[in-house]
Amino acid sequence: MAETPFPQDPAGAPRYLPIADHGLIGDLRSVALVGTNGTIDWYCCPSFDAPSVFAAVLDADRGGCFELAAAVPARTKQFYFPDTNVLITRFFTEDGVGEVQDFMPVTGQGDELPGEEGRHRLIRRVVCVRGTVPFRSLVAPRFGYGADPHTLRAQGGMILFESARRSLALTSTVPLDHDGQDARAAFKLGEGESAVFALDLVGDQVSPRGCPRTEAEREFNATVAYWRRWLHQSRYRGRWREMVHRSALTLKLLTYAPTGAIVAAPTTSLPEQPGGERNWDYRYVWIRDAAFCVYALLRLGFSGEAEAFMRFLTTHISPGDGAALGPLQIMYGIDGRSDLPERELTHLEGHRGSAPVRVGNAAAGQLQLDIYGALIDSVYLYDKWAQPISSGQWDDVCRLVDWVCGHWDQPDEGVWETRGGRKNFLYSRLMCWVAVERAIRLANRRGLPADLPRWRQARDTIYRRIMDRGWSERRGAFVQHEDGDVLDASVLMMPLAKFIAPTDPKWLSTLDALTGELVSDSLVYRYNPEASPDGLRGDEGTFSICSFWYVEALVRAGRLDEARLAFEKMLTYANHLGLYAEEIGRTGEQQGNFPQAFTHLALISAAFNLDRALG
Repeated sequence: MAETPFPQDPAGAPRYLPIADHGLIGDLRSVALVGTNGTIDWYCCPSFDAPSVFAAVLDADRGGCFELAAAVPARTKQFYFPDTNVLITRFFTEDGVGEVQDFMPVTGQGDELPGEEGRHRLIRRVVCVRGTVPFRSLVAPRFGYGADPHTLRAQGGMILFESARRSLALTSTVPLDHDGQDARAAFKLGEGESAVFALDLVGDQVSPRGCPRTEAEREFNATVAYWRRWLHQSRYRGRWREMVHRSALTLKLLTYAPTGAIVAAPTTSLPEQPGGERNWDYRYVWIRDAAFCVYALLRLGFSGEAEAFMRFLTTHISPGDGAALGPLQIMYGIDGRSDLPERELTHLEGHRGSAPVRVGNAAAGQLQLDIYGALIDSVYLYDKWAQPISSGQWDDVCRLVDWVCGHWDQPDEGVWETRGGRKNFLYSRLMCWVAVERAIRLANRRGLPADLPRWRQARDTIYRRIMDRGWSERRGAFVQHEDGDVLDASVLMMPLAKFIAPTDPKWLSTLDALTGELVSDSLVYRYNPEASPDGLRGDEGTFSICSFWYVEALVRAGRLDEARLAFEKMLTYANHLGLYAEEIGRTGEQQGNFPQAFTHLALISAAFNLDRALG
């Protein structure tokens, strides 16, 4: 399917920035996407999965946005304040240089003013650093994914946007005008002068309040200090430190502090193919993705996030919630809810015309057996690298492993959440083996009670099944599903999970087969949809987690020169801030929800292992 051209406005400017032309700010409850043009075009408050307030990234006309930019032609550059998630967008004009400093104060640290603990605030500080620069601002919220009407009320120098379910207060140190629906400002700053815009979610517990320059300065410094304190815990001192730490900071932004949940991505329906239908809502907790995040952060020395996620599992998830499909669902809401009904928002045109826009996710009702391996591996590593798990947590592990021993041989939808029918996927078998094998290790190391004879028998039976029916003599490779011959990049996890020696002849033959069919300039496709129909129309880009898995497989096979070149090439596909979406298109563009936890956690793991192998 050919790409849809950019829709254009009457002046000829693109109506949509590319997905990659965005930075991310957040407060461990929600995030905002800030374009390189200074526009916030995605923001849900007060949480990741709340209805959007700004969603112009999904519909330039109906979605709503917060523009703040130079009012004259300007070149722009965007960067993060070093070692933080504070974003700077600079405007280079003919008469001066200005910048917008975007951040969201992280609350709940015990240093808030009395009564401010529940304030959810977005601050945009504008500074002229050289010469003079005129600026313009437009604040046009569209509540409820652009479906809920709102009223505007000017009150004591501030603007109140009020809808049935949400109300926002806009304050500014420069005069604000309005047309009854949206607020505007036009102002000029000289060298050293600044202006502040603050957008607060207000309600019964939080009243509107201004943000003078002194408070904005204090909040800026406190936010910088928070992120630097957090990053200081990192033990990573290797090559690619800047990219690894940016990935860690991004993963931290995807955590939901009130519960310890970790979302797969903070956006919905950014297309895997422009004009295609592969548009999904990723603002939920995938057991698999979150468990892999725990592994990546533990690798770097961040144990607090692992502890918070374990607490999320213990407090909000009870084995048996997904009873019809097994003890666990594949995903949950950030508050632990299991009901995530999927629906289409037909009034939104989608990013660059890529409909449908979906909220909720029907994949919550799928069977994906691999989640048990990802989860129990993360529990094993948490017990090994952070702190010993409790007796109650061990009881939960035993219940999960006992279930896996009795159900590992079912066909399922697989790691890629295909909608083309259940199959006996090799990756699902592999991760069931991981679930049982890691639990055995943990029981032996800690001397914990377990039905070890049954567990060992299941582990060995799964191993034999994979070796006998997951191997294709014709392809000379391990394949996607039993008794087939379709290649699938998920088998790259076989040596990473320590199922097979990375120099085993069968594995090296598989690696060569994958390289020949699924790898393109270091970029790796998941599988060929034509050879293995997945129930969806259209093509997709290369899958970035698979590209980093490929690097790690090359490392473990001892092919370090190839691995380093592939890794360095992958780094060139990051956006200007070091961020990645889920996939990379034919000409190097980012595709899919953005930024994607899967990609960043795989980058961390590949960098860690490649750096260690290089010495």
